[in-house]
Amino acid sequence: MIKAEAWRPCDGLVLEPNALRAARETQRSLALTAGPGAGKTEMLAQRADFLLRTATCRYPQRILAISFKVDASRNLKDRVRRRCGPELAARLDSHTFHAFAKRLIDRFRPVLTGTDALDADYTIGKPKVQRRQIEFEDMIPLAAQILTGSEVARNAVRQTYSHVFLDEFQDCTDTQYALIRIAFLGTGIQLTAVGDTKQRIMGWAGALEGVFQNFAQDFNALPVNLYQNFRSQPRLRRMQNAMVKVMDPKAAVPDAELAGPGGSIEVLEFDDSQQEAEDLAEMIGAWIDAEGITPSEVAVLVSKQPELYADRLMAELPKRAIPFRNEQSLQDLSTEPAARLIVDFLAVVVSDREPDAYGRLMAVLLATGLDEDAAYELRASWHRFIDGAREQTRQADIDAGALRKTANEFLALLGREAVAALSADYERGGRLEEVIAQTLERIDELLQIDDDPAQALSRFSEDSAVRIMTIHKSKGLEFDTVVMLGVERQTYWGDPTEERAAYFVGVSRAKRHLWMTVAERRERPAGARRWDEARTAHAEFLGYATTTA
Repeated sequence: MIKAEAWRPCDGLVLEPNALRAARETQRSLALTAGPGAGKTEMLAQRADFLLRTATCRYPQRILAISFKVDASRNLKDRVRRRCGPELAARLDSHTFHAFAKRLIDRFRPVLTGTDALDADYTIGKPKVQRRQIEFEDMIPLAAQILTGSEVARNAVRQTYSHVFLDEFQDCTDTQYALIRIAFLGTGIQLTAVGDTKQRIMGWAGALEGVFQNFAQDFNALPVNLYQNFRSQPRLRRMQNAMVKVMDPKAAVPDAELAGPGGSIEVLEFDDSQQEAEDLAEMIGAWIDAEGITPSEVAVLVSKQPELYADRLMAELPKRAIPFRNEQSLQDLSTEPAARLIVDFLAVVVSDREPDAYGRLMAVLLATGLDEDAAYELRASWHRFIDGAREQTRQADIDAGALRKTANEFLALLGREAVAALSADYERGGRLEEVIAQTLERIDELLQIDDDPAQALSRFSEDSAVRIMTIHKSKGLEFDTVVMLGVERQTYWGDPTEERAAYFVGVSRAKRHLWMTVAERRERPAGARRWDEARTAHAEFLGYATTTA
């Protein structure tokens, strides 16, 4: 054991100032928000190392980590093992919400009485059978009922754990948060909630929202934000850091830590929006054709109203046969995890040339195994099923009915519990069944347009397409190349703090290349209300790029 003041991040890793403070916090609970690439899981692993190595979490007490997905739960456990070693890591219990609830039910099952009573060999599935079988959605409410009605159960949990980690906390449902409150509110146990609010980037209590705001108030949690995007190359990180120095000075890192030539930032100036659209379309085509950048790795971000700001660009791209998606006009079905799973499976079945779909599919399928030692057999089992499905589709004409039958067989084998674990929304009502039905209906429609199943499935999400969207829509995403369209005073005309925070979100989506455009004149689009045709560059926002070369 070492003294707290002597602790340093293990393996020689360097944490940004806010992450370092969060890892070492000993007095208060934490509401930690961060974007993609900010190292949220690594921060939790380092915090576990600090708590265990300094005996802040005193033996025999343990750390409880709750995630929303099986693979996230395992990832954290594995990372803590690498950081702390197996002996200390054994004192971290990493579970999904439902796995934690099941442990409570199994241990304190006799607390449940009446119509909720369960036999010792109860199962989970549909339909619900009194005493014999509960449904997946029943697990968390039953666990909460146990803790509410049994002081012995509450004390057992509270005496076991001195610290609790809550990963991807923005997805926490009311029912899940109720379980957390019952278990830990009013105790001396420190909770660290980590996630992305997907709304604001600033890390004060007033900027939190939804369950994060409730958590901060209920547990007197200290709000902290992680700004650094470790997936961005050094040149881009220096620009992001320059903005952090203005938004939250204590969270900035020394410039020397961000040295390096990687990444590019360019400002493009145009006479008018038509010239901007034509030149950008040509450039995007060159990125795709000459540089080999996948279209889906290119995003054009606007502060607001893409149908007005990007209307000319959306007219120019088809002239050059460049596929694009106007994300604002799309329904959210293509972004649903369950829809993505079904489409990936069918794409792998009908084609041998879908490496990306195969990778995503296996990541989900192998995350459902309960025994890590059985991973090889699990993979082999799924390969046999996929090969069998391929054989069936090749022996007959592939039509909508055949694909629907294959998809339903796949979902039945995988099981509802595994599919529901893909999103917190699927635990409420019939949302999962709704998404599955809509996905299969959409595939039917696409097969009527294109009788080639592989092509029809590729149209489902238009994966190979340039993304055009608002900054708000881009939260939680990242791209190789980002174009910030219209970095002008007349575009970012709202509250300066809010606009600066939004702009930061946009520029931090880029991993390698960032382009910013300015036009001296933007002709009024049809349907525009408030619109200034004469434009001036936003000196502050562009200045962050030109002063950090």
